[in-house]
This record gives sequence, C-alpha cells and structure tokens, in this order.
Amino acid sequence: MAAVQVSEAEKVYIIHGVRDDLRLDGRGCEDYRHMEIETDVVSNTDGSAKIRLGHTDVLVGVKAEIGKPKAMVPDEGYLEFFVDCSANATPEFEGRGGEELGVELSNTLCKVFNNRHSVDLRSLCICPGENCWVLYVDVLLLQCDGNLFDAISIAIKAALFNTRIPKVHISEDEEGVKEIELSDDPYDCMRLNVENVPCIVTLCKIGHRHVVDATLQEKACSVASLLISVTHRGTVTCVRKMGGGSLDPESIFEMTEAGKRVGKALHVPLMELLQKEESLGKKRQKVGFLG
Repeated sequence: MAAVQVSEAEKVYIIHGVRDDLRLDGRGCEDYRHMEIETDVVSNTDGSAKIRLGHTDVLVGVKAEIGKPKAMVPDEGYLEFFVDCSANATPEFEGRGGEELGVELSNTLCKVFNNRHSVDLRSLCICPGENCWVLYVDVLLLQCDGNLFDAISIAIKAALFNTRIPKVHISEDEEGVKEIELSDDPYDCMRLNVENVPCIVTLCKIGHRHVVDATLQEKACSVASLLISVTHRGTVTCVRKMGGGSLDPESIFEMTEAGKRVGKALHVPLMELLQKEESLGKKRQKVGFLG
C-alpha cells in the first residue's frame, strides 16, 4: 500500500495531536475528510459511482451478466470483485506493484459484500440451479491518499444503489426448452436493496488512541489497524486486523465500539445523498470520473 516517509519529530507531533483529539487538518479522531460522491458516471455499465475522500479517488463500475449459480447455493446469484490499482495513483503501483494490494482488496471485499446478509442474493436468481445474475464489480484506484477500504466500500454501496438489472422473461417451447429474454425497456428493470449493504470503517491505532479515516502521514505513525464492516443498524459483519503491531483486548473493544458508532452514523447521510441525487434525474449536473 502507498506509504510516505515521516520523521521522528513529525511522528511525535502527530501522536500528541491525536492524544488531544486534534489532528493535522483540524479534524477530531472520529471525523472523516470532505467526501464527494457521484453516481452514473460510466455509460457502458449497469451501475457506477465515483468517490473522492480527501485526495483518495475511487471509481466503481458494476456489470450484470447471466451465469450459472454455484453448486452450494443453486438459488442465489453472486458478486465478483476486481480491483485495479492505477499507476497514476502512486508510483508504487507501477509495473506489477499494485497487483498484491489489488488481490488483498478483492478478497476482503468478497468477504464483506458477497453474502446473503449484505445483498439479497436470492433476488439475483433466474432459474434455480441453471441461471442467475452475476454482478462483476470493478474497482479502479485513481488516486491514493490513505483509507482505501472505507472509500471503496462507500463507492460500492453507491454503485449498487445505482445498478439497474434488466427484467427477465422466461418462456418454454414445445419441447420444454427454456428461453431467456431480456427487456429492452430501460425502465423495466430490477433494483437492488442496498439497505443492509455495509460500509467499512478503518480505525488506526496511534499512540494510546485511534483515528478514523487516517491520512498517509497518520498511517505511518500507526502500529496496527482494525477494519470493521458495519450495517446501517450498527451490526458488525466483518472484522480484520491489519498491520504488524499488536492490539490489546481493551483497544480492540474500544475500536470496535467506535467503528459501530461511526459506521452507523455514516449510512444515513449517504443514503439521503444518493436518493436526493437520483430524484434530480436529468437536472443534476454531471462532473464525470475525470472531473
């Protein structure tokens, strides 16, 4: 992951600031940076979204295709994730530098989102055991300034909210062979219920306290992080510890409670923003993913 060099004096300054609940940019320990979200930014997808969190830029596109359901769950569809770390995001991603991070991000996203508690996977089933919708979620990191997991999860929720899946009509011929027909009407579509889709909150341990939405400078001062996915009800669906340092049980409990509190508070304004943007229809001003 992208990193910056921080001197010992800078580390002491950052740690003391976090101790007093005052970070370099004036935020408190549980505050996010300014966030900008825009949906429907890529025309050749079934759903898309772009987020800018501080100077972290993420673009997400969702493409729905008909596939075969998995043998263990024949009555459910599923999601596939692919993360591309653009070399423009940071020099460390040049060549094959971003492949390892891309795989790590994809695996984590699959654990967080690809389950029936996050997305109604049964609604993606067309014919049990034969056909289902497969949602290919492609994530492109355009610029990296820390807190990738949080930014990506918010962008994925926004893109899934924006996703429109064509209605399917199944007919049988005289021999009993099923034929699948997709509706050509763009308004005759199925929408996903994203109410239970979680958002990821990453808390970084700095000194004796923890912070939300850490910048690269703050990340350099952190010994360990706790990644928590939280639903709109404050339910924790996934927890992962990252970093080489250790966390004592008391710190884990405090960070988990803070993650639940911050994550629950994040969902309400996010859904209000997405619904408001959609209500504007064609009147809304589009910036685009190069804006």
